[in-house]
Amino acid sequence: MASFSVGGAHSSLRTPSLFPTPPTIRMLKHHPVLNCTPFFTTPSLFSPKNLSLRSSNHRAGIACMSTTTSPVGKDDQKLISGQPNEKVVQVSSWIDYLPKEIQPFAKLARVDKPIGTWFLIFPFAWSATLAAASGSIPDFRNLAVFACAAPFFRGAACTINDFFDRDFDKMVERTKERPMASGAVTPFQGLCFFAFQLLLSHGIFLQLTNYSWIIEAAFIFLSCTYPLMKRLTYWVQAYLGLTINWGAVLGWYAVKGSLQPSIVLPLFLSGCFWTILYDTIYAHQDKEDDVKVGIKSTALKFGESTKEWITGFAIASIGTLALTAYNAALGRPFFVFLAAASGQLAWQIRTVNLSSAADCNRKFVSNKWFGVLILSGILLGRVFS
Repeated sequence: MASFSVGGAHSSLRTPSLFPTPPTIRMLKHHPVLNCTPFFTTPSLFSPKNLSLRSSNHRAGIACMSTTTSPVGKDDQKLISGQPNEKVVQVSSWIDYLPKEIQPFAKLARVDKPIGTWFLIFPFAWSATLAAASGSIPDFRNLAVFACAAPFFRGAACTINDFFDRDFDKMVERTKERPMASGAVTPFQGLCFFAFQLLLSHGIFLQLTNYSWIIEAAFIFLSCTYPLMKRLTYWVQAYLGLTINWGAVLGWYAVKGSLQPSIVLPLFLSGCFWTILYDTIYAHQDKEDDVKVGIKSTALKFGESTKEWITGFAIASIGTLALTAYNAALGRPFFVFLAAASGQLAWQIRTVNLSSAADCNRKFVSNKWFGVLILSGILLGRVFS
């Protein structure tokens, strides 16, 4: 349960228990709709005074458990989410256990939402694994270096994004509590934090076997200008694709010290097409607020035709991945995993409810399995090539 009421009836009649009450039971007892006390939560019920209550409380306990495991009707949903006098408590994040001074900066860097870091790592890992010699495993040193740099680079990208979007974020329900939008972090503090994270990631990037300041500078430029694209074009997800998949270029260069366009280019494009797909789904969470504040996205561009559009991008992504594998002479295991990854995209597109923010977020996060499948296929395809 995401929230619960802190009030409850008959609290003055309860006596201390020798055994701690399970958290789930505590939540049920305090919920205005699910407020029913199972018979086993109060030891004194077994006294002669309360024997007459055992049967009714037992039935109440069963009803309570049934309510939590069966679908909730529309009327109950209104009660759960719309109690006028209900005090809602947000689910805690592990960030809440950090020192108070650090919490806003941890939230600014999205350290509790690692999916963005995974999306940054996958293109690099695909490319670096492809660059390994036939029959060999990849250079894990380069993979480890980028994996260490990615959280800081991603955190810097999130920070500069929130710096530019702080006025818009205040008007969007999902983002109004972000640190710079809420005032927990000032713009100047945000810029200092951005520079600090970039400096850390730069120091780690220098440890790559082959480092190129030009490639890193392009990476930084794309990351800093991406937030501005939301004001200029509906194809902002395409620009995000260029940004987040730049690691495909960096990964090959880190291993080889040069670029091979016949492999790197289709791999880079496949990542871009994939990003347009998953970030369009993600953008459907905010489409109503985006219209109000003037933010553009492919979710608004595609509208009712979104599923047809993202189907096209899924086909383009799978096609360019197949071309990459052919040019890189990957073994047959890759194509088995590519077929599985195609099924994962098809499942997303077929089942996503674009009117449900929660479902859009679930499908967005599920893309980590697409990345894992492609990486596994490239690894085995290279080893058995």
